[in-house]
Amino acid sequence: MPVEPINSYDDFQKAIKGDKTIVVDFWASWCGPCKAISPIFQQLSEIDDLDVLGFYKVDVDAQTRIAEEMEIRAMPTFAVFKDGKKIQEIVGADPRSLMLMLNSVIP
Repeated sequence: MPVEPINSYDDFQKAIKGDKTIVVDFWASWCGPCKAISPIFQQLSEIDDLDVLGFYKVDVDAQTRIAEEMEIRAMPTFAVFKDGKKIQEIVGADPRSLMLMLNSVIP
């Protein structure tokens, strides 16, 4: 599944409250580590074993309401949501930590 951009607060609410567990990459266009891990996040979204998860991106500068409500303080931040609630979060561009988090939330 390709990574889907979230372009509005309503889109974000629909995504986190949907049937699927989702992972969201909170990023910024000026963030070097965000740019470095973005292709890895895309590759992870295409792994068959992870297709039970939804993959999304939120540009924190374009979606300030979402970033503020989710208390995003550093980029990149990766957060996992299930049933409308944040269940896990990691900060930083560490592919190994991201993969471990994803594996821990596979239903």
